[in-house]
Amino acid sequence: MDARAEAGEIVPARKLKGRVVALFATTNPKHFETAAVDRLALGLDGIAGDRHGGFERRSSGREPWYPRGTPIRNGRHLSILSVEDLAEIARRLEVPEVDAASIGANLVVEGIPRLTMLPRGTRLVVGAVAALNVDDQNAPCRIAGRSLARHLDRPEIELGFAKVAQRLRGVVAAVDRAGEIAVGDEIVAHLPEQWIYRP
Repeated sequence: MDARAEAGEIVPARKLKGRVVALFATTNPKHFETAAVDRLALGLDGIAGDRHGGFERRSSGREPWYPRGTPIRNGRHLSILSVEDLAEIARRLEVPEVDAASIGANLVVEGIPRLTMLPRGTRLVVGAVAALNVDDQNAPCRIAGRSLARHLDRPEIELGFAKVAQRLRGVVAAVDRAGEIAVGDEIVAHLPEQWIYRP
């Protein structure tokens, strides 16, 4: 082992296991909210008919290094949240619960601690076949805040959601291997080796 690893700057690859407790899909591609389903068929371009489907997407404020609207690779096929992170958001907002569909979720899982902090490149194997590749944290936005505020009849949440849900909003992922997933499936997170780059 090299000196940098001994100094604690390199974390070995590892696996974590959880379970899919809810699945959601877009019912109208023009609408932000999703609706509960028992199964999702995943193609290499995402969920058929979903607002985030496709091999490419247009850049937004999340990618300030490109002019807005530039065609880029789509790493945002699915929005994945955890029961634990949703409970913490609800606690901070002082509401009974946060409805995952109201903030555009596709998967809700339990049993993977601090799911939102999974590193880029984590491979999520769901059920017997399907696999997803974590692209990034899903930064909380005003659109989700507005939808949740309307759902809870709490107008003040629209602006407060982004701050409260920071690093709790789950991750976005692209389909790495096509397949069908169902509520109750095991999900295995294969975390890559991690390191801090210091030039």
